[in-house]
Amino acid sequence: MKVFERLPGISYGLNWALAGRGVIVKDKAFYNLKPSELQQKGATSSVGSSSLPTYIRGKIGAGASEISKAQFTKLLKQVTSHISSISNVFVQDGAVGSSSKCDAKVRVISDNPSALLSFSNILWKIPTRAVSHDSCPLTVYVASTISPKTTEIIGLSSQANAGFLAADIEHSSLILCGKAFSDTNNVKTTLAALAEPVVSARGGLPLSARLLVSGDSVILLFAPEDIIKGSSDQLVSADAGVLLSSHGVEPMFQTRDPSMPSLFKLPSAVILAIADSSLPSASKLSPGQAAYHFLAGYRKGKFVPGYIKGPSALDPLDLAKALLSKLEDHKIPAFLINVGEGEKQLAGEEFVKLVRSTSSKGAPSLEPKDNKLKAKYQSFISGKFQDLPDEFTF
Repeated sequence: MKVFERLPGISYGLNWALAGRGVIVKDKAFYNLKPSELQQKGATSSVGSSSLPTYIRGKIGAGASEISKAQFTKLLKQVTSHISSISNVFVQDGAVGSSSKCDAKVRVISDNPSALLSFSNILWKIPTRAVSHDSCPLTVYVASTISPKTTEIIGLSSQANAGFLAADIEHSSLILCGKAFSDTNNVKTTLAALAEPVVSARGGLPLSARLLVSGDSVILLFAPEDIIKGSSDQLVSADAGVLLSSHGVEPMFQTRDPSMPSLFKLPSAVILAIADSSLPSASKLSPGQAAYHFLAGYRKGKFVPGYIKGPSALDPLDLAKALLSKLEDHKIPAFLINVGEGEKQLAGEEFVKLVRSTSSKGAPSLEPKDNKLKAKYQSFISGKFQDLPDEFTF
């Protein structure tokens, strides 16, 4: 008979739930331990790895290699068998997004308490049994001590021997092998992609944006990394990931400041950053213009639809249409800020200052100095996306 450590938050049905995920508890299962309790079990804070290989099934966009259904199924079997062979299994529940209205519940099943220590700083806390009552939770399997030869067995690149991430969006599953659990940026990016279909089905809009709180105002900010750099300490979170819904706006993952609220009111303004000499420093956009510029994600001659740098499970055009609806329904003003009007590019404190000024004082309607940029937009958008709404205009 399997034994479960009698600690606060224990669920006696946990063994059946884990068995349903392919993990058979060999000895004990520790559930939702506090960080101090994890440390007592040997957990240590890991030095973040970076740039480990990532493989995703069902993605849209760049940022990861594909993995076949057969490969993922074989890998999952290897991983669940490995975790089942470990004496102590560690389980932790949390969520991507802080609002129960549109979050994505997550269960982490690990062979290593250090992995849960890492996830305790990423996922939002949720009530006990919230995962068991959820219709479509995400499942994360951590096999930190699995043999490096696993990559050879399933036919992945030898570069993954030190650790890798593999996700199946269709089945809401993420596998972390080796030191992958310490690759915090990749873990967040991949979890966000997995959470997108769940969040979207619950009325949330997942966006690659940041939040800036200015007095009583909450500003939704779309800007590239090099522009944000130097001002991230003024943002609610350094991570580019928020959920926008009729209930408000929230960071996907925990913020560094525990005193910050987990859910903010609806944005008082949406700001999109761009760099092009043909545009004024700040311009007012209609909801249709904002959706169009969001879809293009243009900066320095390159288009990044939806400002999405990594993998995504949603079509940028669907996101742009949803953003248009949010802006219209809640009458949220939108502005385009040019960070490259002159020779010097605005960034850091100067950029934030312009954002605050524009959102509070407003700006004239968008009037390009010439039509070259508009033509470039039209060429890209028409070649990549079909059946744009009539409201979508430059």
